[in-house]
Amino acid sequence: NNQNGASEYHGASGPLHVSNPRSLNPLSEVFVDAAEQAGFKRNPDFNGATQDGFGTYQLTQWQGQRNSAAAAFLRPAMSRPNLSVRTNVQASEILFEGKRAALVSFRDLSGSRQVRAQREIVVCAGAIGSPQLLMLSGIGPADHLRTLDIPVLCDLPGVGANLQDHPALPVAYECTQPISLASAESIANLIRYMAFKTGPLTSNVGEAGGFVKTSASCATPDVQYHFAPGYFIEHGFQQIKEHAYSCIPTLIRPNSRGRITLRSNNPLDAPLIHANYFADPRDTQAVVEGLRIARAIAETNAFAKYRKRELWPGPGIKNDEKSLSGYIEKYAQTLYHPVGTCKMGPAGDTLGVVDSELRLHGVECLRVVDASIMPIIPGGNTNAPTIMIAEKAADLMIKNGPGKAQQERLLSQALV
Repeated sequence: NNQNGASEYHGASGPLHVSNPRSLNPLSEVFVDAAEQAGFKRNPDFNGATQDGFGTYQLTQWQGQRNSAAAAFLRPAMSRPNLSVRTNVQASEILFEGKRAALVSFRDLSGSRQVRAQREIVVCAGAIGSPQLLMLSGIGPADHLRTLDIPVLCDLPGVGANLQDHPALPVAYECTQPISLASAESIANLIRYMAFKTGPLTSNVGEAGGFVKTSASCATPDVQYHFAPGYFIEHGFQQIKEHAYSCIPTLIRPNSRGRITLRSNNPLDAPLIHANYFADPRDTQAVVEGLRIARAIAETNAFAKYRKRELWPGPGIKNDEKSLSGYIEKYAQTLYHPVGTCKMGPAGDTLGVVDSELRLHGVECLRVVDASIMPIIPGGNTNAPTIMIAEKAADLMIKNGPGKAQQERLLSQALV
């Protein structure tokens, strides 16, 4: 439900609200001006005709508040008699009757319990949790499961493989004027937010940004920028007293692939995340150029009256490839966009886990519906594509039902 109305590229009648920023920080507007001075075009709509260029981001917000999938889809449905929502629950295993997914074993505050599925089970635990749950249930790389004494129900090497993410690097400057988000959490701003749902507390932090091609060989942008009118280093855990602003080049077309594996056969043990960032040297080359572009934008005249000193990478890191590569190796961080670990692909695909209707290969009445099914990571934030996957999966389940493919298989066997 886009605030700007329906168009060729946007809808205006859905349950998920997409809004323009309510109280854009002036530094974010300076950033867009600076990018234009550095030779890049403005782009008023990254989800429109083209992605290249710089501008401000629209937000999944409604009246100044985050419009999450829970707010847009789940909460309006919670009064339905056929829906039960349970929190503080850890799914531990999917139990099968033959090849049919039949029960889910889980733990809550009262202990271990099971619930039976009358039609099918849908796993939506994300690119980390979904492969973990499948492997705990005996679905995954057979050799890995055997090392942990997990009985192998279905040997699917792709479960946990094909992990992709968007790694990012900080570029930050101290600001000469006290206008950053460092002063957002004041009593006055809290009152402004509570009364009018405006002010800096409505900020998504990454207010502006852009998409660029770092080389002539790129068919589409391979680096995205997130500009924050604040100091955003080490996931926000590192703090300073001074006002600052950050520009964060992010690799959105990575060539490197990682893997999720089990730490043990205990469902309460976190899985092992082998991110494998920058294993492919092409990824390093792209981010080196992305860092150079970020510095070039920051050094334009548009930032002259706001720019004090470069905090990150800092004057000790020059713009040569060796220095920037070392900086990448030491300070890269995730943008929290893991995908790909239950890849959608045909049965003949070595790493394929689910088919085109998100049903698991080799078993029945089991689907995966989340970002883990993406074969290749999208060239942008993953929230909207993941919601699209869920919308599509719901349509498929209503249209075809979980038993249609099984009925067709039984019918063909009977005819033979």
